[in-house]
Amino acid sequence: MNSQPVMAIEALLDAAFGPDRHGRTAYRIRDGMPWLPDLSVATLDADGALIGSLQSWPVALTQADGTQMPLIMIGPVAVEPAHQKGGHGRAMMDAVVDAARARRSEPLMMIGDPEYYGRFWGFDAQGTGGWDAPGPFEPRRLLALSVDGRAVGGIGMLGPRIAVAA
Repeated sequence: MNSQPVMAIEALLDAAFGPDRHGRTAYRIRDGMPWLPDLSVATLDADGALIGSLQSWPVALTQADGTQMPLIMIGPVAVEPAHQKGGHGRAMMDAVVDAARARRSEPLMMIGDPEYYGRFWGFDAQGTGGWDAPGPFEPRRLLALSVDGRAVGGIGMLGPRIAVAA
């Protein structure tokens, strides 16, 4: 991706979450990972300007024995403040969840509002009770969604997905 779209996404994220967002727990979980273009979307206005962005990231739950359970972290979901409440965030989430279901991807996870993300897409914290994160988080907001019927669970620490030689 060339630098202009990346700069536009960074400016949008700064506007939505503030320039100090990089210290948040979600950023630590996906530290150093490239986002997944096939499970990331953007929304443009009529003039082609970026007004919304949702990125997805390869992460994993690393268990005590070092094995990793691959996950896809959703977020941040950002909409330009002047365009919020217009359904853009929900449309981007619909697109990403639909794409993950179509490709039967790894389970999705996020840090978010369980009432909102549960109501529209089925995210919940039922399988995440054994998960820890590299920073502060509210356990009720650590959410997961199986997109292919596999159970979501496990005990371990969330973090970047590490490639393992076959």
